[in-house]
Amino acid sequence: MIAIVDYQMGNLRSVQKALEKVGHAAEITSDPQVLGRADKIILPGVGAFRDAIAEIRNRELVRPIKDAIEAGKPFLGICLGLQLLFDVSYEEGEYEGLGIVSGQVVRFSVPPEFKVPHMGWNQAKIARRAPILDGIEEGSHFYFVHSYYVVPTDKRVVAIEAEYPDPFCAMIWCDNLYATQFHPEKSQANGLRLLKNFAELS
Repeated sequence: MIAIVDYQMGNLRSVQKALEKVGHAAEITSDPQVLGRADKIILPGVGAFRDAIAEIRNRELVRPIKDAIEAGKPFLGICLGLQLLFDVSYEEGEYEGLGIVSGQVVRFSVPPEFKVPHMGWNQAKIARRAPILDGIEEGSHFYFVHSYYVVPTDKRVVAIEAEYPDPFCAMIWCDNLYATQFHPEKSQANGLRLLKNFAELS
């Protein structure tokens, strides 16, 4: 069973519908026991880091998330769900994250001709070919909506980079842990392929 973590932030139903489109059911839940029984977990998210991490703590979801990753279950973070995995975010202040991946979340500092948030399609440069990228070609495009991005301490976890205009981390991969800054559920064929690959990990 695939569980989608519900902490009242994010387009949960669109992720669920995208999985259904590629032939896989998923349950939206905020129940720690259901998360504990899940075979795979997806942590989506849209919105402010501060509010999101507060909701995750209030709902007592920190331990089940960490337990699942430590147990080797396939785990996918999406957008804010990527950023929450890191040590600290500097979005409108300084807020402690889940600390699962070492690094920080920072705001784009770009020339005036580049708008923030970074919104729309961007090209992926594959740094490491993670299993969930099977069948996805170098230079494929994915859909982004974000003002902040992650800076991992260990650059070896970076699986995809994109540019805006400088290179930034668009996906990480570490063993059973995958997380994307882009929205696969909004990225048409490439995004659906990524979700199908994730759902079919053994």
